[in-house]
Amino acid sequence: MTDPVPHRAEIVVDVAAIRHNVRILKDLVSVDGPVQVMTVVKADGYGHGMVESAAAAREGGADWLGVATIDEALALRAAGDRGPLLCWLSAPGDDFAAAVTAGVEVTAYTVAELDEVAAIGGARVQLKVDTGLSRGGAGRADWRALFAAAAAHEAAGRLRVTGIWSHFAASDEPAHPANDAQETAFREALRLADDAGLDPEVTHLANSAAAILRPSSHFDLVRCGIASYGLDPAPGVSPRLGLRPAMTVRARLVMSKAIAAGDGVSYGHTWRAGHDTTVGLVPAGYGDGIPRAAGNAASVLVGDSLRPIRGRVCMDQFVVDLQGELPPTGTEVILLGAGDQGEPTAQDWADAVDTISYEIVTRVGGRLVRRHVDTEDTGEDDTIEGTIR
Repeated sequence: MTDPVPHRAEIVVDVAAIRHNVRILKDLVSVDGPVQVMTVVKADGYGHGMVESAAAAREGGADWLGVATIDEALALRAAGDRGPLLCWLSAPGDDFAAAVTAGVEVTAYTVAELDEVAAIGGARVQLKVDTGLSRGGAGRADWRALFAAAAAHEAAGRLRVTGIWSHFAASDEPAHPANDAQETAFREALRLADDAGLDPEVTHLANSAAAILRPSSHFDLVRCGIASYGLDPAPGVSPRLGLRPAMTVRARLVMSKAIAAGDGVSYGHTWRAGHDTTVGLVPAGYGDGIPRAAGNAASVLVGDSLRPIRGRVCMDQFVVDLQGELPPTGTEVILLGAGDQGEPTAQDWADAVDTISYEIVTRVGGRLVRRHVDTEDTGEDDTIEGTIR
């Protein structure tokens, strides 16, 4: 980054990268014919800011937005989004009426849920079927009853069934047998829905990995979450598409000092200096979403040098080995980014702590300030600042 380093630590999100990624994904899935793209912006846009990410996705050509909860959907409507919008995770007591009034498409897993939505009147509803993930969605034994109930409500004018969909369990592993089994099951569900008299506007199964790796699963629409933010949904498998990570996390070094051979660092002294060295203090910790497990495992870029984290990550701070150097207070530290400057990526962090990049970017926040920039705008940072909520 060329702009001033933050006072403590911040998340910088380039909305131009999100636009760019959505364009690439839309072009990719439309090679053999038009396929709609849903950009998933749940969980505050996977840590990138839901409203800002949604706007960038729409500008990049996203036909739909997807969120988990009704509250997320209503927040998007309150922010001014008026395009096709689907939510899919309801809980007892959720306000379906507010969603229907706001023009949000809701998802039903069960006949009881469908009846509740039908009682409101005028709803646009999508039906989710479980094809093998064994999570949300109607189980195979309940498909016929769900489709029959939906058809009856539709015939009575109480709702419109606009979609039928499901979700892969292992699309990041192309050779996994579950992929063929789930696609076969989904096609069976669509045949049963047709037999029941349903004619949905869209059918969809593919998430980011399947959108990239499994063209046969594209149907009418693909749901792209993590790939929209420039992160690889199937590391080591996906082809190079030119996706650009949108998030950078950076801070200032607040202290550097010398320590002697044998000195222990941070709680529990899980690391001791093997020789005289220097260490630096970075003001972010697990209270800000930095994984505690990253101690003695991950590295960050201090100035122009990659430096390993030493000892345990604390709630508010962590220590890096400066390997004999004493950079001044205020030196820029890039915790994660696109890797263009040699900094670790979200995938590097994920590998270091045995998780996935989704968790790394979604969890980061806490007291960090999130700032949105648009590098496609004027060439200068057009920023929106705010504390993570």
